[in-house]
Amino acid sequence: MLTVEKIGGTSMSQFHHVLKNIVHLPSDPEFRYGRVFVVSAYGGVTNMLLEDKKTKAPGIYAQFVEQQDYESGIKDLLQKLKKINEQFVEIGLNLTEANAFLDERFELTIAYLKSMDKVISSGYVDKNNIFLAARELLASLGEAHSAYNMVNILRNNGINAEFVDLTGFHDPSNCTIDQRISSCFSTVDYENNIVVATGYTRGIEGIMREFDRGYSEITFSKIAVLLKADEAIIHKEFHLSSADPKIVGLDQTIIVGNTNYDVADQLADVGMEAIHPKASKPLEKAGINLRIKNTFDPHHPGTLISKDYVGKDSKIEIITGSDQVVVIEIHDASMVGQVGFDYEIMKIIKKHYVSYIMKATNANSISMVIWESALTDELIQDLKAEFETVRVEKVAVVFLIGSNIAKPGVLAKAATVLAENGINIHCISQSLRQVNIQFVIDRELYTDAVICLNREMCFNNKG
Repeated sequence: MLTVEKIGGTSMSQFHHVLKNIVHLPSDPEFRYGRVFVVSAYGGVTNMLLEDKKTKAPGIYAQFVEQQDYESGIKDLLQKLKKINEQFVEIGLNLTEANAFLDERFELTIAYLKSMDKVISSGYVDKNNIFLAARELLASLGEAHSAYNMVNILRNNGINAEFVDLTGFHDPSNCTIDQRISSCFSTVDYENNIVVATGYTRGIEGIMREFDRGYSEITFSKIAVLLKADEAIIHKEFHLSSADPKIVGLDQTIIVGNTNYDVADQLADVGMEAIHPKASKPLEKAGINLRIKNTFDPHHPGTLISKDYVGKDSKIEIITGSDQVVVIEIHDASMVGQVGFDYEIMKIIKKHYVSYIMKATNANSISMVIWESALTDELIQDLKAEFETVRVEKVAVVFLIGSNIAKPGVLAKAATVLAENGINIHCISQSLRQVNIQFVIDRELYTDAVICLNREMCFNNKG
């Protein structure tokens, strides 16, 4: 059996658990070869290299773009990464070798960035292209660090391990992402090694430019499809559950045992990614099942996501959503009966590179929910210039998701649960496919909505 498995940054930061619960030692009956691991950078490292994924606080990349003292920033980060290395000495990391690997990478990185500086100062090139190249270069450092360390630790624990460096750091050949993955894996011995690959892959199209921070899952997906894996596995620090345990409490959640890729897409649409949507599609088309496992609960089989799964019983599997959205309502008396009216709205939305989460319409108004981070004054000004009334409100959106919710009464029950808890519904959406019901509610009631819906629609129906 060949499995391709991805380990997230939070799990990598607690590698003693990864070694014990995921890889296992040779003396453990669960240990086996025939496994390819695609690893993320240690938790927080990519944030320091680029920018904080949530707060957008700038990292070294911003220092380079703004011509600040990025060299000092890189050297400071180098010392932080060496501190991370010290945490793994007791489980087998050779500190001298690991630090030497970092020193060499970071020394060359500074040299490359200085060369880019000179090219920018010449004025002969588009500096934006240089900035994108610098972003790619910096992103690659985190995964190279964690992947190298993992191989070093495994070897020092008596495990045959092979490092597949997809960063192209020492291979400047102009090839695509797919070509690099295919080339690097062409001679790999899976049967007799644990194979560890970097989550970052260098290619002429630029994996950061194509997929931004979801790039490690793209690498994972491409490798799984290339190798025709029997199963793809993502190891996270939590189970895929009926609701966020941080909101409803761990004892009030149900682990989702089975679901399908359609449900995974619905989760990604609201930012709760089981897997990046552009990574899931190749797996789905190739007929490769995806398993989501909890690093810290190794004996639980986790959630199996497959192409054709449909729940035997009609039920809500997951309650999720976000309180970081806004609703834009466009009201225009001339809308009724006019063909293509919403097309004119979409042209403006597209112009500002905004994707909506849901849309609800009636005779003379259209309401669209978008991420608050995508809202700009320019977008609203352009809409107001074309349409009669444009209103924006900060709201929350709640999703009720399941592989089989096409049952009379599901929508009515959900609306009743919200009403009984004093939560008014501002907008509602459900498509003919019936895998997702969406409610727009007051932002301050988001947590209450998730708690009561999870309790009545999921937890109390677990039997």
